[in-house]
Amino acid sequence: MSDTVEPDHADAALVLEYELDAPPEKVWRAVTIPALRERWLPDCDLSEAEPESSVAGEEVRYRLRDSRPPFRESRVTFRIEPNEVGGTRFRIIQETCDVSARPPRAANSNGRCLMRAA
Repeated sequence: MSDTVEPDHADAALVLEYELDAPPEKVWRAVTIPALRERWLPDCDLSEAEPESSVAGEEVRYRLRDSRPPFRESRVTFRIEPNEVGGTRFRIIQETCDVSARPPRAANSNGRCLMRAA
């Protein structure tokens, strides 16, 4: 098994890629059958237990939700494809749901609205 981190597209927060010895069908079952998925991705980490979208045998996407405030949500996509040696290339892509969210501005930004004549 090997893993690499690489950008997938501009909005991706995190991309991991693994080469697994297991066949794609077995990996697909592990990410889509709730009893198997629950072992490594519990329902309590999901916003909803059902996938947000799915392409049979190739890709499944779930929505995650933080268990503590501010309860941020993200999407995790699992992409599965056969590799050259009979195993599976497994990609995990996690991205924020609100790409328009900006970090808060510093309180001392010294913008014009803060500058007042004495």
